[in-house]
Amino acid sequence: MAKENQTLPEFLLLGFSDLRALQGPLFWGALLVYLVTLLGNSLIILLTWVSPTLHSPMYFFLRHLSLVELLYTTNIVPRTLADLVFPHPRAISFWGCAAQMYVFIVLGISECCLLTAMAYDRYAAICQPLHYSTLMSWRACITMVGLSWLMGIVTATTHSSLIFTLPFPRRPVIPHFLCDILPVLRLASAGKHRSEVSVMMATVVFIMVPFSLIVTSYARILSTILAMASTLSRRKVFSTCTSHLLVVFLFFGTASITYIRPRAGSSVTMDRILSLFYTVITPMLNPIIYTLRNKEVTRALWHVVKRQVPSS
Repeated sequence: MAKENQTLPEFLLLGFSDLRALQGPLFWGALLVYLVTLLGNSLIILLTWVSPTLHSPMYFFLRHLSLVELLYTTNIVPRTLADLVFPHPRAISFWGCAAQMYVFIVLGISECCLLTAMAYDRYAAICQPLHYSTLMSWRACITMVGLSWLMGIVTATTHSSLIFTLPFPRRPVIPHFLCDILPVLRLASAGKHRSEVSVMMATVVFIMVPFSLIVTSYARILSTILAMASTLSRRKVFSTCTSHLLVVFLFFGTASITYIRPRAGSSVTMDRILSLFYTVITPMLNPIIYTLRNKEVTRALWHVVKRQVPSS
């Protein structure tokens, strides 16, 4: 990525060092959220793995989504927690920054694709029930998950290669708590137009296109639900979709604001708040939303608990 005789720069992550009075509360808050995230997503992975009633395409996708959330938050939060312990900004190596960004992009793109696959699964189940077993065969599900990871890897490789071949200052300061694409790209001293175009194209392809497909799927689903004669049937079908919709709007909403809003309207504080939300808060909320609003997951949880705890 750089000439061998050239010293690779170290990036200085500003983190929250300019908010020293808040570093203590932020540390304990982030630690609590991280522990809840680990517990919640691990629980969903376990339940969808061991419970026969959850061996369906929808929960297969949910298991992989929880895995992505686990890796996503673990890529960022431990380093952030360590930085919050120190009052001054800490450096991250060139390769460390590149690795964090690479994993961040892989998991972010994979999540976009998985959420789209989950929307298609709901569309097939509700709008095409007679063809559901064919449309959502296990081969089709495995292919969708594999393509989600592949698209993440291809996009991350392309972006990282473009960004980390740019010339950077000797001591670049990133006004952020992670090596995100835009803050790092803004540090490049020259030749960043090519990377900015690449980022914008990826934003359109992997944020706007999946979101449009999800909205289209749910528009068809809503039309089918309204055509149902039974109020009970409408309520039951609608309840299975609301959890996914909540997760979709949480993820795509914050991502769209972060990467699509005009640069002139952005600020360091707003960038960090938005990033904190979709990298730390959202991964914690997802398992809570799916477990509290999903009766099948709740029943599977109680069944597992009853098997592990002998009755008196």
